[in-house]
Amino acid sequence: MNSINVNSEIGKLKTVLLYEPGDEINNLTPNTLDELLFDDIPWLPIAKKEHNAFAKAFKDNNVEVLYLNKLVEEVLESSTTIKEQFIDDFIKLSDIKDNKIKASVKNYLLKYKNDGLVRKMISGIKYKDLDLDNKNIFITNPMPNLYFQRDPFSSIGNGVCINKMHFKARQRETLFATYLFKYHPRFNSTPIYYDSSDNYDIEGGDICVLDNKSILIGHSQRTSLEGIKTLAKRLFNNTNYEQVLIFSIPSKRTFMHLDTVFSQVDYDKFTVHKGCCDLIKVSKIIKSKPEKITKVKGNIEQVLSDILKKKIKLINCGGEDNINSEREQWSDGSNCISIAPGVVICYERNEITNKILKDNGIKVITIPSSELSRGRGGPRCMAMPLYREDL
Repeated sequence: MNSINVNSEIGKLKTVLLYEPGDEINNLTPNTLDELLFDDIPWLPIAKKEHNAFAKAFKDNNVEVLYLNKLVEEVLESSTTIKEQFIDDFIKLSDIKDNKIKASVKNYLLKYKNDGLVRKMISGIKYKDLDLDNKNIFITNPMPNLYFQRDPFSSIGNGVCINKMHFKARQRETLFATYLFKYHPRFNSTPIYYDSSDNYDIEGGDICVLDNKSILIGHSQRTSLEGIKTLAKRLFNNTNYEQVLIFSIPSKRTFMHLDTVFSQVDYDKFTVHKGCCDLIKVSKIIKSKPEKITKVKGNIEQVLSDILKKKIKLINCGGEDNINSEREQWSDGSNCISIAPGVVICYERNEITNKILKDNGIKVITIPSSELSRGRGGPRCMAMPLYREDL
């Protein structure tokens, strides 16, 4: 049995990967928000309660919930050699210039047991942790974005794409996925179609698996056209995928990934931010001509209808009112995760979008989100499906 099986966005979800936010959130400061890609500082105790409610929503629907840090800890338990190499790779990715500080950081991390080691890497290492004086606070910055598990890697068919993250603040996050798919006995035979050492940016929030022949990728602020072309060629060479559809969206913070404006919720229904609809430019790459990007005529409704061979309905986030639409898109009303066809998990704060979804026959499971939403990501952003039943 394959450990990874994701041939759609809506097939019944059997296994999902999460990461519960930790002390890295408490290490955010007003001065580091821009650098670490946050707009505000979540209150950790409430963020953890909200995340636990998120995990419970999966468990209540018979979805196996795995946690990234626990899986990586299991990898480190298997070998002291792997543990030391993991620390070395972390230090290398942290871009520490001073060799003495590198050695001090390594000795400091080696003292940790595996559970504490992973959490410490994520929360950040301070100069004072090593009894060093420095005008800066951190030797290695915290990774507060890690609770958005959608982005560092992506499940595609029976394999994965380990992504090259656009911003420096997130580039170390892929280290955990690299070790998971290289060494964990449950996942170490998984085909890898892209690697974080590749040259071009690509992130998981832009990757949408339409079916076992077609994949949709957003060309966005964080996913480059060259990254899409590279992944497309590898999928064509190693899988049964026949086409990659490209949705180009504006390169801006409010539309950082495709899934902040667009998510599939049923066989024939997608949420969308209407303020972005007319701005999306559609093109495609096909297996018989992998070097060529071809413009696709028609609006996104028509394009999706042609690919999925059914009439598609787009559900506007926040409805028709521009103010409601902008407000609920900002708090990720378009960003929901399907756990089965027509069954989704959404933030409860997006009341207008959730009502419209229900009015369109979608079962909506809501979770609290006053603090989680401060990181600018929704339920789809926070979850990486590992196994879905085929449609």
